[in-house]
Amino acid sequence: MARYRDFAVGPGLMSPGARNAITDVPGVTVGHRTIRGGAVNTGVTAIIPQPGNLFRQKLTAAAEVVNGFGKSAGLVQLAELGLLETPILLTNTFGVGRCVDALIGRAISENPDIGRESSTLNAVVGECNDGVLSDIQAMAVTEADAIAAMDAAGTDFAEGSVGAGTGMTCFGFKGGIGSASRQVNISGETRHLGALVLANFGRAGDLVLPDGRRPDPRQPSRPEKGSVIVVLATDMPVDQRQLQRICRRAGAGIARLGAFWGHGSGDIVLGFTTANRVPHDAESDFLAIRRLHDSHIDDMFRAACEATEEAVLNALCAATAVEGRDGASRPLLSDWFHAGA
Repeated sequence: MARYRDFAVGPGLMSPGARNAITDVPGVTVGHRTIRGGAVNTGVTAIIPQPGNLFRQKLTAAAEVVNGFGKSAGLVQLAELGLLETPILLTNTFGVGRCVDALIGRAISENPDIGRESSTLNAVVGECNDGVLSDIQAMAVTEADAIAAMDAAGTDFAEGSVGAGTGMTCFGFKGGIGSASRQVNISGETRHLGALVLANFGRAGDLVLPDGRRPDPRQPSRPEKGSVIVVLATDMPVDQRQLQRICRRAGAGIARLGAFWGHGSGDIVLGFTTANRVPHDAESDFLAIRRLHDSHIDDMFRAACEATEEAVLNALCAATAVEGRDGASRPLLSDWFHAGA
């Protein structure tokens, strides 16, 4: 699997973590279910924020909608309450409902009181439209596929044309799943911020690499109708307000690459911290929250920008060839590099 650093110096000033992936944040795992056959090229990608029962021990979370052309599930309550209580699933636009069903079913099996003695569940699913390279009307994603993606989660995972990224396009090239991370050193402690992207955005010809080169995908330039879902994870203790501000800076990483968040592009960032867990069942009337002093938050802003930018580049470089509906295909950025451009 190729990544951007196999071809060029990585973007930014900060150091990546050991894997240079979202799984550098302790406890975070990622799994895929890839569905390919005939005109269908799609799938599900699962981000498991932490092991254990997320409904009983929720995570502090935030959402930033850069451009709201999208059909994701769970964003309204997540933004209102600042809590994440399920894994995050990514899929195609018409697969959202099946993924919601899978998250609800799994949570109920662990918590039989959901919706009866206790509250209901806010399932979180992000989507991008892979209809160019996949027959989206086939409704290929099933609840079993979503469960399989969650069951496959681990610290090492594939990128590119896998899982939810199987049929995605980015800047006229084959897009998909990508990830990267940055280390943040504060008061002698090393923390991490990791990004995972579902990259399906950007007009052909608009991509700008960190060294200033502009690869030509030799595809006709079309209106910006793609999308990108960015998932940020950190083990830095931050509150919801800080986390949303950090999520907002992922947009800077997307913009550095040449995107302008077009009218038809759904550009959404989800973020969570593995610090500051919130119990579902009140153990006391007050919660002790540890948070980063704002005088150091610029380090997190830069980390979000750099990790997002490199995650998109990794998605492009790791992508492999896919022949889609009616023979549609997209060139590979890795081939452009190999050609000595």
